[in-house]
Amino acid sequence: MHATAATILIVDDEAKNRKLLDLLLRPTGYRTEYAASGEEALAAVRRSAPDLILLDVMMPGLDGYQVASRLKSQAATARIPIIMLTALTERGARLAGLDAGAEEFLSKPVDRAELWLRVRNLLRLKAYGDLQQHSAALQRQVSARTADLQRFRTAMDATADAILLIDRASMRFVEVNATSCSMLGYSRAELLAVGPEALGGGARAQYEGAYDAMIAGRGGAELYETELRRKDGSLVQVEVHRQALRSGTDWIIVGVVRDITERKLAQQRLHHQAHHDALTGLPNRTLFYDTLKKTLALAGEHGWQVAVLFVDLDHFKNVNDTLGHLVGDELLVRFSERLVQCVRLRDTVGRLGGDEFALILVTPEGQQGAAQVANKILAALRAPFELRGHTVNVSASIGITIHPDDADTPDELIKYADTAMYQAKHAGRDTYRFFTAQMNAAVLARLELETALRAALENDEFVLHYQPKVRLGDGRVAGLEALLRWQRPGHGLVAPGEFIALLEETGLVVRVGSWVIATACRQIRRWLDSPVGAVALSINVSGRQFVEGDLDAEVMAALVENAVPAELLELELTETSLMANTARTIDCLRNLKRRHVKISIDDFGTGYSSLAYLRRFPIDTLKIDIAFIRDVTSNPDAAAIVRAIISMAHSLNLNVVAEGVETLAQLSYLRRHHCDQIQGYYFSRPLDAERVGELLLQGRRLAPPEPCDERRQTLLIVDDDPLMLGMLVELFKDDGYHVETARSGAEGFDALARHEAQVILCDQCMPALDGAAFLDQVKAMYPDTVRIVLSGNADLASMMAAVNSGAVDRFYTKPWDGALLRDNIRQAFRHHRPPHGPGPHGGDALPEAA
Repeated sequence: MHATAATILIVDDEAKNRKLLDLLLRPTGYRTEYAASGEEALAAVRRSAPDLILLDVMMPGLDGYQVASRLKSQAATARIPIIMLTALTERGARLAGLDAGAEEFLSKPVDRAELWLRVRNLLRLKAYGDLQQHSAALQRQVSARTADLQRFRTAMDATADAILLIDRASMRFVEVNATSCSMLGYSRAELLAVGPEALGGGARAQYEGAYDAMIAGRGGAELYETELRRKDGSLVQVEVHRQALRSGTDWIIVGVVRDITERKLAQQRLHHQAHHDALTGLPNRTLFYDTLKKTLALAGEHGWQVAVLFVDLDHFKNVNDTLGHLVGDELLVRFSERLVQCVRLRDTVGRLGGDEFALILVTPEGQQGAAQVANKILAALRAPFELRGHTVNVSASIGITIHPDDADTPDELIKYADTAMYQAKHAGRDTYRFFTAQMNAAVLARLELETALRAALENDEFVLHYQPKVRLGDGRVAGLEALLRWQRPGHGLVAPGEFIALLEETGLVVRVGSWVIATACRQIRRWLDSPVGAVALSINVSGRQFVEGDLDAEVMAALVENAVPAELLELELTETSLMANTARTIDCLRNLKRRHVKISIDDFGTGYSSLAYLRRFPIDTLKIDIAFIRDVTSNPDAAAIVRAIISMAHSLNLNVVAEGVETLAQLSYLRRHHCDQIQGYYFSRPLDAERVGELLLQGRRLAPPEPCDERRQTLLIVDDDPLMLGMLVELFKDDGYHVETARSGAEGFDALARHEAQVILCDQCMPALDGAAFLDQVKAMYPDTVRIVLSGNADLASMMAAVNSGAVDRFYTKPWDGALLRDNIRQAFRHHRPPHGPGPHGGDALPEAA
């Protein structure tokens, strides 16, 4: 019968399984019949014997084993091939099926290709007689090489699996098919000249014992996986289905061998993919944890020290954002290669995700050995990476923890190493830190703070305080800045320095920023509806609100909802936040500016400080950072920066606000150099809405500056000795000068900020800052002053150096000649060089000192 006309009986108690098998067999052209139980199957076979039966094992009533046994026990049906279908994988279940008479097994779910091959091969074997008949005829075919043997060979050669028949008595192959020869690299004659030990590598006695055990079990089948050795010595992974069949008075061992190399390779690939990083090929988090767990177990047995290093690339996000993810991925691959070169073969390097890598080091040197590897990694990163035409320089932050000193479990060691890595980042990056208990306490405190912050937003614990900004022109309040405060239960009012950075890190700043916008606009509305009236209010905006939020829409929605004029709202941004996502930021700010919202740059001078972005962004105001204002009266560099910012801003038609003004001297200096507004504790600390409203209603303002008579001659005397100071004041009391005094360089700077002194008389020997050093700084800040040193213990060389450098114009020794000193001070005022006046010494040179 032609294969395509064969009839296959499908026996399964579930209709969906019968339908599935029918669909799988339909393309082959076989005819199919169905039975829903063992009883129906037996009845169908009695009516018309099929060519092959697909028989489910588990059925109610008669199960597959019972049906197979009955069919094989009857001569009329014994030759019908049976393929049992089962979801059971136990070896015992398969043996039971074979014992019942089944020729083949297929596992559920059924693979279509395997089903076709099994059915085709069994139908071919059936067409030429069952295996038992071929076994019985084998002895005749060995000697006679009849046509039946040739047909049997043809059938065997047609199979994709190797078939090897072994004579138990001679322990030699008596027949092999073509697949066997191609699989193992032998010719048919070469295989027929050897036995199974030539392929399996075991001793002959081992095979004899295994075959005898099969025979004793009445030919029971075996299915197992092993390796066979090819003629060239290479090994091939195979699955062997082995069965003992009687041949006359002897036994033939039939082995059906399938090459499972591809299956094994696929399994290995899947295993590798499940345990290794796809990009770098390094162990992934799962395998790294397993390796660390095994390493710790061995370390416990042998008393080893194990170091875990957590390595994170610094500013890796910038590479992805600026150069693209392809460059970022290549950087990770190249970095992993350098990382592997920094450790020994026995050490483990893994990628835990993103730009996070980790190492396992077995090190008898403990911290010292781990530090050496960390330094080696940092040094390996010194050389730049050449990536797709870009030169990229990166560094890394490394956290280190040691077993057993720090922890005993993989989870704790990796967590502690991660904690130490963040400490390395906080220390400035491009370094490493060892884990300490204090770090753990800090991490726990941070987690507690983060949890409390998340609850704070839900529980409405945030409040706004308001600090006035004052115009220096008329001393009146020009507006307010809204400052975020946290009313934390059990802790009181928390200052922003304790939580703002964490809001940024966690991304909560976006939600909190939205709350600030809405709350600020509501407060402006309340003041508009009260006697306070219109108040300009500025709020701080985070760079993340541009990137992650919809700042433009939020601001306009809050203004519209509260009916607030847009010109009363000002957004304060830092220079750094301006430069993040620049195009989007510019569009957003221009939209807001068109609607008359004001824009200011906060903390100016601490970020990019680029003239280019001052031109590109729609800015109204620059706020000079408190770091410069704090030292503006005493530090020439800070003073120069403040003056430069004021001048630059005014040239660009921008307003200037000085932050953190706390002293009259700072105020006076800023007034003198035409700063527009000040903000700070000198006028008012931040207040809640009620108290700042009272301040506004009171009309509180700055005291006006002292009237300045340009003709007034001011002499500043600086001496730390009160007696000397008093004597000098007494000396000049009748000369008509306005005399200011100071007992230190710091007080001297304050006095100079508050009063325009033309002549300075300073003692040389003062604590902290001596006279020459003080006057050297004065020269930079007030170059038009006449600077005179009075010293009782003069070092002539240092004084001459000070004179030559221009820091000191004259010096006099103690005790002084009063008349001469008074006369020289008069000469100093007469020759005082005003700004833009004559050369370095005014008109005439000062007279010689007595």
